[in-house]
Amino acid sequence: MSVTGYQHTYFSGYIGPEPTKQTHEHMKIEDKVHKIHDVTVHRFTMGDVEDPDIYAAGPIIDWQRSEQGSWVMEHAIESPIWHRIVDHASFGYAYVIRAKLKDVDYTFYQLKWG
Repeated sequence: MSVTGYQHTYFSGYIGPEPTKQTHEHMKIEDKVHKIHDVTVHRFTMGDVEDPDIYAAGPIIDWQRSEQGSWVMEHAIESPIWHRIVDHASFGYAYVIRAKLKDVDYTFYQLKWG
């Protein structure tokens, strides 16, 4: 429960195939151990519409086709995931896209887009 007393309800979906293995804080990838960072790579808001996930598909696809989105899709260790959260302040929805990146990719991401 949040400070204001609202309970946050969110819905999620993967942008691509659902992962088949569990990720951990440190993972061995290509014979090296990497720290895995869970990063918010994109966020946007949506007004109060009848089916917000259908309306959100356009901005998600636009993000995937952008330089940042295509880089994240290529370098994420599993498919990025989107979350839809009720935004009580605007009577709409907030969408957040999160990805898991290796430490070296996380550093590059932060330097370029962070």
